[in-house]
Amino acid sequence: MLRVLDLRGGTRNAARLKDVVPRAEQDVESVVDKVRPIVDDVRLRGAQAALDWSEKLDGVRPDSIRVPAQVIADALSALDDDVRIALEEAIRRVRIVHEHQRRSDTDVTVVPGGTVTERWLPVDRVGLYVPGGRAVYPSSVVMNTVPALIAGVESIAVASPPQKDFGGWPHPTILATCALLNVTEVYSVGGAQAVALLAYGDADIDPVSMVTGPGNMWVTAAKRLLKGRIGIDSEAGPTEIAILADDSANPEFIAVDLISQAEHDVVAASVLVTDSEELAESVQAALREFVPQAKHSERIATALSGQQSAIVLVDDLDHGIAVVDAYAAEHLEIHTRDAHDVSRRIKNAGAVFVGDWSPVSLGDYAAGSNHVLPTGGCACHSSGLSVQTFLRGIHYVEYDQAALQEIGPTVITLARAEDLPSHGVAVEVRLS
Repeated sequence: MLRVLDLRGGTRNAARLKDVVPRAEQDVESVVDKVRPIVDDVRLRGAQAALDWSEKLDGVRPDSIRVPAQVIADALSALDDDVRIALEEAIRRVRIVHEHQRRSDTDVTVVPGGTVTERWLPVDRVGLYVPGGRAVYPSSVVMNTVPALIAGVESIAVASPPQKDFGGWPHPTILATCALLNVTEVYSVGGAQAVALLAYGDADIDPVSMVTGPGNMWVTAAKRLLKGRIGIDSEAGPTEIAILADDSANPEFIAVDLISQAEHDVVAASVLVTDSEELAESVQAALREFVPQAKHSERIATALSGQQSAIVLVDDLDHGIAVVDAYAAEHLEIHTRDAHDVSRRIKNAGAVFVGDWSPVSLGDYAAGSNHVLPTGGCACHSSGLSVQTFLRGIHYVEYDQAALQEIGPTVITLARAEDLPSHGVAVEVRLS
């Protein structure tokens, strides 16, 4: 089911390991030229262009680009009671975790009469993208909206693809989740045209300052094209799980967790890193048993047999840690002895799930952590979505005359060293 990549006796150098670990191919640049005409058209024609592209690409055209308030209210009224309770509990837990991410303003006196204050201010208006397609993602509404609200964002617009089965509106569960979070501005549009419409707006839609949320390559390519005009959270790639395990691990737990990520997409990555051949064989056997029983067995089998998925054999635990750090997984599970201590040795991961009772699916929905995480190895330099994503730190510099008098010669010297003498003159004029 999973191919085996034997790295035993090989390098432990992080840079070299990055070149040999399994990785999904996602050539976003190859899609950019296809996305550019969509973005340009939406820039010129606004919502009408977005509707036209939705009809052309998705085969559905909603009656209006904005979802009527009554449709959102009806979706909440019709929401299954158990699903509502589950969503409300997920929202509660995500709020608890993200409330602790608030930033405090700081006032620093550098010298008498010279202060630098840092204030944290929210982005004024954000667009939150919620994917549609193979699955329904109300959890993405929660993970994007809650930190934005806690950050103090005053204006939030959600965009999600129109669905043929629901009258051209986004999936009702997505709309109901928006209602639970008091988000009333929802647009029935997906793909590159959604990102472009959020970025440029039109006569009836105010443009946003930032777009966050996962999506396919078309969404990612649009983010790349529009970055600068808008802020983005990341260029999300296919989802991925890595599991670091030794011979103490439960092979059935590992198998079902690998399957859970493969369920997302045929290009999803599932990687097991272990120093135990016996465990590797037991996991393969469990996969052969469980995959045919899964609802999306064909999709899962394709993902597990792809080049992005593998069992990676290593010499020992230290070697395994080096490999998973080089991989820098979106989701990393630790199934080893002393899993807690091992987890604290990990440097690169979007989120780390520790021990038998912390599967990735817990984090996907209701651990309280955020599931919008860096993919494609970006966890070595980037973080997941948080309250901080929606905040900007601004420095307020306030020096009085005496404080400038003291430091002025230093500024003048450095300005001359950089051959920017007018910078120095700006200080000299004040001191003369």
